[in-house]
Amino acid sequence: MDTSREPSGTAVPEGSPSRGGRSGRGRDPERRRAILDAADRVIQRDGPDASMLAIAAEAGISKPILYRHFGDKGGLYRALARRHVDPLIERIRAELHQHTGFEVRARATVGAYLSMISQNLNLYRFLMDRATSEDSRTRADLGMMVRRLGEELADQLVSELGIRDRLRSQIVAHAVVGMVQAAGEWWLEHPEVGEEEIIDDLTDAVVGAIRGSGA
Repeated sequence: MDTSREPSGTAVPEGSPSRGGRSGRGRDPERRRAILDAADRVIQRDGPDASMLAIAAEAGISKPILYRHFGDKGGLYRALARRHVDPLIERIRAELHQHTGFEVRARATVGAYLSMISQNLNLYRFLMDRATSEDSRTRADLGMMVRRLGEELADQLVSELGIRDRLRSQIVAHAVVGMVQAAGEWWLEHPEVGEEEIIDDLTDAVVGAIRGSGA
């Protein structure tokens, strides 16, 4: 479906002033949201092999119009990363700041992460394997999100758990974040391991690493 036409049937370029002063429908948030919805459906179905052509077809547009909205496939990758990783980070952040014991929060945080990647396996593989390998900015953006989470955890180790050395808190925090991420990757390849089992064991490893650091 060619959506670059007005209801009258007269073609109007996407950057035309007759579109109410917009600089282009590529900046229309509702249109972008609909395209991202279509991308989600295709990726959930096809995983890392999802093609730009299939995403465009699902959205009812051509591939050039898809790129007009996001610049290129890297722009689409980054939009999808923000759409899905930001809420995950917020959920983890919320768990970290709950007014409960640290072990309880550690388990909730580990569980939130593992639950997300297992329930959205195709999307996770698309973002972490394909998008990061094909687009350096997506890789950098995702890496920055992870590092920021590590810094927040480091702050908590200082303020709540008594690690006085800021450098040590950063080393421990980033090591723990990396451990959870790596263990999650391993678990995705071992479906014989139950979710509760890995959450329990990984939580013990996280708490042990932090407590053993002098907290």
